[in-house]
Amino acid sequence: MSPAPSPALSPSSRSGPTALAGRALGAVPPTMLVLLGTLSAQLGSALATHLFGAVGSFGAVALRLFFASATLMLFWRPSLRMDRRAWTAVIAYGVVLGGMNLCFYQSLARIPLGIAVTTEFLGPLAVALAGSRRWLDALWAVLAGGGVLLLTEGGGKLDLVGVLFALAAGTCWGLYILAGAALGRHTSEGDGLALGMAVAAVMTVPFGAADGGATLFRPWVLALGLGVALLSSVLPYSLDLEALRRIPPRVFGILMSLEPAVAALIGLVVLGESLGWSQWVAVLCVVAASVGATRGARSGE
Repeated sequence: MSPAPSPALSPSSRSGPTALAGRALGAVPPTMLVLLGTLSAQLGSALATHLFGAVGSFGAVALRLFFASATLMLFWRPSLRMDRRAWTAVIAYGVVLGGMNLCFYQSLARIPLGIAVTTEFLGPLAVALAGSRRWLDALWAVLAGGGVLLLTEGGGKLDLVGVLFALAAGTCWGLYILAGAALGRHTSEGDGLALGMAVAAVMTVPFGAADGGATLFRPWVLALGLGVALLSSVLPYSLDLEALRRIPPRVFGILMSLEPAVAALIGLVVLGESLGWSQWVAVLCVVAASVGATRGARSGE
């Protein structure tokens, strides 16, 4: 449960659209919020690959986070009057978010979407299993690790650098879950998300400017970047943050069980990225491990 908002950040002080958005999100079950966020994020990742040839992966990240932060700042109009703990949570969230995106897009430029997300998924799964003393959870961890090892079999040789970037993104993803929970505790509605996204944009735009140069300002690049921002950041992170206000980080981490499978299917249907049979088995191993951990968490809580 999130703490009660301060008077300056009370939902009743919001204008019509933001108050309506807050009530609408609050009416959706947190499980559905996570699933909708997953689908939106993977569609956005697939769309982002079309930017790589023009502005590079760093350029794609910069466009995504710039437009996402601008959209969220305009929509939520966050107050800057927050205490030190709130600002610490905002900055930590933004830095982790920026690092996660930079690493993931570097991975996505080198290996298929399904493999990148399946490898990255070790981060939230580690959060889900952290601190558990149940022997069955150890089995799920082994199954997930074996699944990731299977990714190297079939479907051609994988780029090792791409895999390492995916692992780095996974580490950031695990930290993102914890940072997002802290952000939800110390900020109200979309204030923390908007400010955290702005921190991430400030962090990544210099990388994007160096990578993309003047090409970043071409109309079709800007339009595509806006679409990526809405699908990959504005929608999923808004949904994630609302879910994290209502469920513990451990539960949130294991509710995203279908993330690798959704990414693999989007990669196949949208990008034409076919995986080998052993790689599909690997994806299913990670999904099964997460589903098993989810059931264990529900029965144990």
